[in-house]
Formats: sequence, structure tokens, C-alpha cells
Amino acid sequence: MARIFITGSSDGIGLLIAKSLISSGHEVVLHARNDQRAADALRAAPGAASVLVADLSSIQANIGLAHEANKTGGFDAVIHNAGVGYREPRRGNTVDGLPPVFAVNSLSPYILTSLINRPKRIVYTSSGLHRQGDGSLEDLEWNQRTWSGYNAYSDSKLHDVLLAFAVARKWEDVYSNAVEPGWVATKMGGAGAPDSLSDAPKTQVWLATGDDAKVTGRYYFHEREQGVHAAAFQADVQDRLLAECERISGVKFE
Repeated sequence: MARIFITGSSDGIGLLIAKSLISSGHEVVLHARNDQRAADALRAAPGAASVLVADLSSIQANIGLAHEANKTGGFDAVIHNAGVGYREPRRGNTVDGLPPVFAVNSLSPYILTSLINRPKRIVYTSSGLHRQGDGSLEDLEWNQRTWSGYNAYSDSKLHDVLLAFAVARKWEDVYSNAVEPGWVATKMGGAGAPDSLSDAPKTQVWLATGDDAKVTGRYYFHEREQGVHAAAFQADVQDRLLAECERISGVKFE
């Protein structure tokens, strides 16, 4: 039995991952944005060990979440599933004045990775749109560029791959990989999304628990390795992302 923490697991793909893992006998700690969603998550995923509450758009909330997660004990795997879509505005209700897409999709997994006690496996949720992301990493906060939610989302999904590969390179005792779940019919994906919702959680479950999934520094779609953005394997680009996230968050990756 593995002990697994899943961000963004009150609904959508995160909840499907949680229910699959629970049904296989694993101990699952859920995450929700607020108390109401936490209660909903526990009702939807009976058998979950607990649920932690934090708004991942806030730097301090992420730091607090990491500390609370560590208090519950160590994890065999952490699945960074939480994310927001391309319809978000440049500035939403983030207390730090950051674009919500960057704050939740990019900075949150960086902070949580840096502060949660190192698990055996980490899974980062990306997207096929990461291949359209900006590998220059210029203006991550979108202070100078003309805002594009689509481009910001693509950038953030590239950041997730860079983070997964940076962790794989720097932490040799951790299996760290990125996943493309597909364009599926969740609240983010919309009712007309063409990919299989039932298949969307399978690769994350496999990477988090599979005996034949002891791999690292790879990118998967439906348990098959896929090609990635040319910048993803570049150590200098990975290190620049880590440095920029440290500058913005004040949290150091070690």
C-alpha cells in the first residue's frame, strides 16, 4: 500500500485518480481549495484518509499546505494535479498580484515540491499545449507582454515539464515524471472535449504506484512516452525556472 497526496482532488481528474487509488487499497490524502469543496471531496471519495485545504493561488497558502502535509506523515507519491485553464484573466484574485495561471499551474507545484518532505515518486500534470510554451522564460509574471490566456496556459504546462525533469536530474532518489491526461470533459476541458475521461487518470495512478513505473525524467500520454518541447531537457532552462520561482516565491529548491 502506498500513501499518496493529490492536489486539486475535489473533482475532475484529481478525484478520479483518488477514487482509483482508494479502490486499490492505497491511502490517499486529498486537497481542496476551500472547506465546502473539502467536504464535497470526502463525500465523493469515501475511504480517503483526510483532506487538506489551501488556495493554491497564494504563496503563503502553499507554504502552509506543505507544512500541514508534512505533519500528516511522509508520502510515497505526490501527484500535482491542480490547475486552472486558459480563460483566467491576467490578474484575478491572487493576493500576490500574479496571474492565476502561473500562480496555480507553475508556482504552486514548485513551492510544494520544495517544501513537502521528499517522496519516492512525483507526478506533474502537463498538457500537449506545453509544446507551444515559451522556452525563453521571459516575463513569467506577464508584466510586459500583452496578455494571452492561451499562451499563459501553454507556458505553465511547459513549466510543469521543466520542473519534473529538473527534479529527475537533481534528486536521483526520486522518480519524477510529467503526464498529459488529454483534453477531456471536465469543467476545464468542457463538455465537447474529445479524449477519454476514463483513461485520463490511469497514467498518474501507474506512475504513482506501478512496480513497472520506476522511471524518471519522462513525459507520458496514456502510459506511452511522448516527445516534449525542445527546451525541456536543457539543464540551463530548468535551472532558470527554479531560480525565477525562488525569486518570486522566496522558497528555495534544494
